[in-house]
Amino acid sequence: MPGMYIKICGLQTPETVAAATQAGADAVGFVFAPGSPRTVTADAALQLGRDVPPGVETVGVFRNQPIDDVVATARRAGLTSVQLHGDESLADIRRLQDEGFRTLRAFSAAAYGALAPEEKRAWESERILLDAVEPGAGVAFDPSLLATGAPGGFWLLAGGLTPGNVAHLVSVVRPAGVDVSSGVESSRGVKDTGLIRDFIEAVRAGA
Repeated sequence: MPGMYIKICGLQTPETVAAATQAGADAVGFVFAPGSPRTVTADAALQLGRDVPPGVETVGVFRNQPIDDVVATARRAGLTSVQLHGDESLADIRRLQDEGFRTLRAFSAAAYGALAPEEKRAWESERILLDAVEPGAGVAFDPSLLATGAPGGFWLLAGGLTPGNVAHLVSVVRPAGVDVSSGVESSRGVKDTGLIRDFIEAVRAGA
């Protein structure tokens, strides 16, 4: 899976950011959604992003927060991209794009499956992410949730991915890329540099 897009999310330290970028991640994610053990401030994300190489996305993750606040925080943090992980609309995505950010819109696989056909078509031109029901909980993605069909455009697989299962799940559901958070942690909210490297190596090797 050498061409697979890889995002490592929920980073909080320079060491873990360096591990992700040096191992070849395409994006690093910083969580701004309240209530997560991985949440960082805009100033912290700005510092962490300063050593991220050009071409690697710095993604802010937000959930059901006022779009004006999202824009302000993303600017303060110096982000290249914004991921919306709640009930946000396509209009919110367009607003962020107009503000100069790349975007990702996360859905639980069940919620995506429940969309009407015309709604799915509307999202096909956007980058989306399909996750387990509770983001960051480490619950493995169930491929049967895609029984009605995978997204037609660029989409990332997330939800319970680990260095041990990512190659199998990718071979089954065939996304454009993967997003991991809890699957590279030694304890809840605490990233492990070795697991980050192992995960990226597993994806790149396809084994």
